[in-house]
Amino acid sequence: MPAGSSSKRERQYEHIKESAEDRGESTRRAKEIAARTVNKERARSGESKTAGKASTRDAKSSYERGGQRSHRGAQGPTKDQLYDEARKRNIHGRSSMSKKELENALGR
Repeated sequence: MPAGSSSKRERQYEHIKESAEDRGESTRRAKEIAARTVNKERARSGESKTAGKASTRDAKSSYERGGQRSHRGAQGPTKDQLYDEARKRNIHGRSSMSKKELENALGR
């Protein structure tokens, strides 16, 4: 954690790191996930001196997103991600499709 971090952010970092380790991530990867998440939250709330555009303009916080950007998780892309891709490809009937049907329609 950067010097001068609040005790709240220290607790947040430890919690995220422990959660990542519980999910089976290596200690090094868990520390990286925790640091990136906490730094992004610090930037969003104005606690850091510098912040990138991606950190401050995201519509969802890291916690609200909950891994939605992941395409390689246990279940692959989320149904919402598949639906968005189907919309971009103009696949008809997508609104009534299940996740499995969307995957088949997209050729996955």
